[in-house]
Amino acid sequence: MDGAAATTTATAGTPAAVGSADIATLTAVTDRVRANVERVIEGKSEVVTAALVVLLAEGHLLLEDVPGVGKTMLSKALARSIDASVRRIQFTPDLLPSDVTGVSVFNQETRAFEFRPGGIFANLVVGDEINRASPKTQSALLECMEERQVTVDGTTYGLQAPFMVIATQNPVEMEGTYALPEAQRDRFMAQLSVGYPVEAAELAMIASHAAADPLDDLEPVTDAGEIRKLVAIAAAVHVSPAVQRYVVALVGATRASRELALGASPRATLHLVRAARARAAVHGRAYVLPDDVQALAVPVLAHRLIPAVDATMAGRGSTDVVRSLLAEVPVPAPEHGR
Repeated sequence: MDGAAATTTATAGTPAAVGSADIATLTAVTDRVRANVERVIEGKSEVVTAALVVLLAEGHLLLEDVPGVGKTMLSKALARSIDASVRRIQFTPDLLPSDVTGVSVFNQETRAFEFRPGGIFANLVVGDEINRASPKTQSALLECMEERQVTVDGTTYGLQAPFMVIATQNPVEMEGTYALPEAQRDRFMAQLSVGYPVEAAELAMIASHAAADPLDDLEPVTDAGEIRKLVAIAAAVHVSPAVQRYVVALVGATRASRELALGASPRATLHLVRAARARAAVHGRAYVLPDDVQALAVPVLAHRLIPAVDATMAGRGSTDVVRSLLAEVPVPAPEHGR
């Protein structure tokens, strides 16, 4: 579906669920954050925007790419752009679940157990090389990411909003790593690849990183309270019944595809709709277009899918299958797409 045509058709009437002033506020803040992050990450505007979409959709982000392309730098830059609590967890084989969630310690003076929070207790948690931790430690994140709470020794502790896990992993050096189980991957709203910079961006990077680390000069341009307001605005963006049916049909097609041994879960359906709402808001719209769904289908769906043996032997991965399904599943007509 042509994005310009869809946008022209849809602007004929904007749903009243979200006011134009709210959308303007959201885009102004996200533009500030994007510009701030791009002071550190050169030439990756689309990746930065996608990370902001996941944040506003209350999701979690998995950055998978080769070493040295800026995965951790992107995570840190986004975290420093928001005046909120930030923790970094370096995942290693000897990391314990209690290091992530926290532990109850007996206090000799009070003769009682006291809870000491782990690294997960922050608004933005940067998990570096998540696949280097053992499956037992990885599983400590399951409750945190899905229910935004931690249960230790029978007591449940809530995690403050906004709460986002930005995890990185290296797909090349697999020695001493533990592949994320499907239940863990399914909790990440999106998976992104930073990729190598273009020549101009790499030259600019040499100049900007020559004297000092640009991260050191990065100041917050918004705070946790404002992000919570923007999350509420994004959640109220209108999704028409036609677009909802389109999302369900697209996710359903992954389950019926002979090229996939495992299709997308109902959680993927919800994540795709929430991400589409946030993307529409970031692009200044109070309604979701099929274009939003199409733009997010690969990052939201592909990492959850398992290709069938025949597809793997033919050299087709889950990303290829999702792109094929996008070409096959009928797109709602423009007049019904908003």
